[in-house]
Amino acid sequence: MTLNAWAGARNWTPTDAAHLLRRAGFGADAQEIRDAHQAGLAATIERLLSDAPETSEFVETEAILQKLAFASENINDLKSWWLFRMRRSANPLVEKMTLLWHNHFATSNAKVRSVRNMSAQNDLFRKYALGDFHELLHGVAHDTAMLVWLDVNDNRKRAANENFAREIMELFSLGVGNYTEHDIKEAARAFTGWHVHEGKFWFDSRQHDPSNKTIFGNTGAFDGAAVVKLCLDHPACPRFVAFKLLRTFVCDRPTKEQIELVAETLRGEKFNVGRTLRQLFASELFFGPLSRAAIIKSPIDFVIGSMKSLDATPKTGEMTRVLALLGQDLFEPPTVKGWDGGRLWISAASLLHRTQYSVGLITGEHYGELPKLSTISAELGNDSERALAKLAETHLATPLGAEARKAFTNHWKKSEGDERCRGALHLILTSPEYQLG
Repeated sequence: MTLNAWAGARNWTPTDAAHLLRRAGFGADAQEIRDAHQAGLAATIERLLSDAPETSEFVETEAILQKLAFASENINDLKSWWLFRMRRSANPLVEKMTLLWHNHFATSNAKVRSVRNMSAQNDLFRKYALGDFHELLHGVAHDTAMLVWLDVNDNRKRAANENFAREIMELFSLGVGNYTEHDIKEAARAFTGWHVHEGKFWFDSRQHDPSNKTIFGNTGAFDGAAVVKLCLDHPACPRFVAFKLLRTFVCDRPTKEQIELVAETLRGEKFNVGRTLRQLFASELFFGPLSRAAIIKSPIDFVIGSMKSLDATPKTGEMTRVLALLGQDLFEPPTVKGWDGGRLWISAASLLHRTQYSVGLITGEHYGELPKLSTISAELGNDSERALAKLAETHLATPLGAEARKAFTNHWKKSEGDERCRGALHLILTSPEYQLG
């Protein structure tokens, strides 16, 4: 059972290009969509999966922001560093996957209390963003921030702490229902002796229980690394990872059949995420009608996406504040389960904050004048239907409803120039349809 290639690839349209760029990154402006359309599907997928060189300006600014965060020991400065990367990196898919892993291996600085350790974990996610999930899980199991987050220093030979063992199975590799409480207790014994000492992973052999353990029906003198391997070899593991990939790139509620399809691809690619995504992004599953407008935008997708589509220059401090209000506070997920997302992204309060952010963005109240407003206005022309079609191609995953279309046409007739363009963008960005990606 394999992913079927998308039959519509021969008739690749700008709308299709926009769909891919929204899902595999954080959106794009009109020129980037035109470039992707001209390049074609295969070339665009390869570009997204390739390690593109960053500009010298990006490298210099990113380094300054990270050093500032290290010097201040203020987690908000580290948030600004990552938001800059999301907005400006030439490798948007890497940053999108880094965000996925941040949510999958949810760790909060509220407990870790170390900007350097949170940054190191973030770099670990980035290193394996499109790589081997086996290597990523083993890396996370030795990550200092994760070890502090899950209380490994409390895990001793005579008093095994189950936190780390439980999360490795429940949240990182298998999911609920694919292990027993006995498996957890035995795995906790295997992780005894895994500690943090002087800010680094340290194995204290004196605190390790070397006796036999039975996990998933297998018996042996397992240590922590062996438990991680047992989890990776478990048949539930590829399905669990496939579910996370589908929720990020295809739909909020994937079916069992979709999960098994992607899991089989992941198995065939030996858990290499990049090669799995190469097949997914070229598939009927990704481009089919059931995947279009099937994901509610996360606050990050909403904020970074609007910035990219309008080529706005962010004030990262202001963005951090907005994202916290919208419910996605980077480096400080609410629980060990991360952000649930989906329909929970939307509430009366969050919609109000999304509207207020959109108004501030369009008017320049918080972010300065949009550099492309005049250009956008000129490109849209005078015809309202043509203007709406162009804006929809760049900004919307699904057409505006009848009422919104009527409001758009009325506004277009009653205004002109930049003000007409600003009002049109306001209608688009505050519409229910814009909340879907």
